[in-house]
Amino acid sequence: MFNKILIANRGEIALRVVRAAREMGIASVAVHSTADSDAMHVRMADESICIGPPASQQSYLSFPAIISACEITGAEAIHPGYGFLSENAGFVQIVEDHGISFIGPTAEHIRIMGDKITAKETMKNLGVPCVPGSDGGVATLEEAQRIGAEIGYPVIIKATAGGGGRGMKVAQNAEEMEKAFLTARAEGKSNFGNDEVYIEKYLTTPRHIEIQVFGDGKGRAVHLGERDCSLQRRHQKVFEEAPGPSISAEERMAIGKVCADAVARINYIGAGTIEFLYENGEFYFIEMNTRLQVEHPVTEAIFGVDLVREQIRVASGMEMSFRQEDLTINGHAIEVRINAEKLPNFSPCPGRITQYHAPGGLGVRMDSALYDGYSIPPYYDSLIGKLIVHGRDRPEALARLHRALGELIVDGVDTTVPLFHALLEEEAVLSGGYNIHWLEQWLDANLSAT
Repeated sequence: MFNKILIANRGEIALRVVRAAREMGIASVAVHSTADSDAMHVRMADESICIGPPASQQSYLSFPAIISACEITGAEAIHPGYGFLSENAGFVQIVEDHGISFIGPTAEHIRIMGDKITAKETMKNLGVPCVPGSDGGVATLEEAQRIGAEIGYPVIIKATAGGGGRGMKVAQNAEEMEKAFLTARAEGKSNFGNDEVYIEKYLTTPRHIEIQVFGDGKGRAVHLGERDCSLQRRHQKVFEEAPGPSISAEERMAIGKVCADAVARINYIGAGTIEFLYENGEFYFIEMNTRLQVEHPVTEAIFGVDLVREQIRVASGMEMSFRQEDLTINGHAIEVRINAEKLPNFSPCPGRITQYHAPGGLGVRMDSALYDGYSIPPYYDSLIGKLIVHGRDRPEALARLHRALGELIVDGVDTTVPLFHALLEEEAVLSGGYNIHWLEQWLDANLSAT
């Protein structure tokens, strides 16, 4: 087991890793930019080291700064959290070349799954169901139009290297194909330095279902059920729950086994999430995230496991502490993402926290790095906390979420808390009868009009 690990991230996820390491008796090193010198993860870690100015490219995304921090502090391993360098194969290769352990998948697996076309081809070969579409990259408008005619409209054009909703455009018919194709390519080039795109059938009323998998890198893997992440705004998740209200036990076991078998066959190590669109009882693979997800706490709640602890265990060479037969779902969990944003436009709202009070009580967990007097810097993502609730069933979890949101106090900045109060009044949310388009439509009809 490692004696000391460095956490190459910030905010609530860095604090989450610090806590797991402390429970395991492992010393932690927090890295930070000058803007984060007073951050909670810096205060809570055993050691801290400044790695650069506020700009992410010169601090949290700087390979030399992070490797140097490891060498200076004697950290044996790096936990990347999520975002930043967590899915950067080049960074992982450099980490390994320096004799430092990376707490996550291999550079090869990150590279394979980071390219959407290669990932789709790999998953198809492993028996994972995929969305109908192009076999690879689409180079010309003529080819795009031919594929659109073959698989039928609507279609979605996606940048191969895309993510976070960027480089994705929908063509409802042949007349819209040219603009969608050229725009997706341009966004891919400007955001990711790669203008290659591919095309998939656009499902009209799907849900976003993701399967949590975990492998030991030695050919053994398990699945930990699914999460429903269908409530999204601009392809960004805002509300996640597990188990999914639309998935039967039989469907769960079937698709879970397919996913676990697939990652076992490639000797995948650590946590991973295989994401699907789900419509009319069918699953269609869209991508795999080779890291810990923002929404991992809902899976931890219903299975009673610590995924970060497990990541550290297998990265050090130890076996997984559970097998598939040990994993039984207990109750229902929901997570809402609290962002420092001003409604109705969701514009970032950095500033000083004048008062902060986290909700508590049975079945309530608040993952946040906020504290009274903390100043949210304007340089990073606006996520400031995740409120997770767990109940014996979905109605109890919803009631607990309603109560916990009422207890949460974040003064000094605007947040997205009012959004969740409003959503908990909607029948579609209370019944679980939503899809990936529902929230956008609701926002257009409600918040955008205020």
